Amino acid sequence: MSKHQKELDRHFAWFQKKLPSGPAKFVGWVRKPSSIYVRIPLALLLVVGGFLSFLPVLGLWMLPLGLLLFAQDVPPLRKPMAQGLGWIERKWLERQRAKLERERAKTVQ
Repeated sequence: MSKHQKELDRHFAWFQKKLPSGPAKFVGWVRKPSSIYVRIPLALLLVVGGFLSFLPVLGLWMLPLGLLLFAQDVPPLRKPMAQGLGWIERKWLERQRAKLERERAKTVQ
């Protein structure tokens, strides 16, 4: 297993922990190697839906999710997706730290 695949797995595991149990089970099932025949069409639909984000209901959020699913099976996508998720995680943690510091500053005053 490559370094980037391990990084993607770590991000998927984090994401699954944040989801309610039903969607988390679905994400876990879709990630299984035996689900490739569902994962690829689902990823394709999400990417196409992301490009059609100007329509109601569909949104740009679908594009990265579809690419993330494709990255499970397309090795050249693993590195950029792992790097992108790493960047998002760093920004998320920075934002959480700043929020905690603001709350602490308020309670001290």
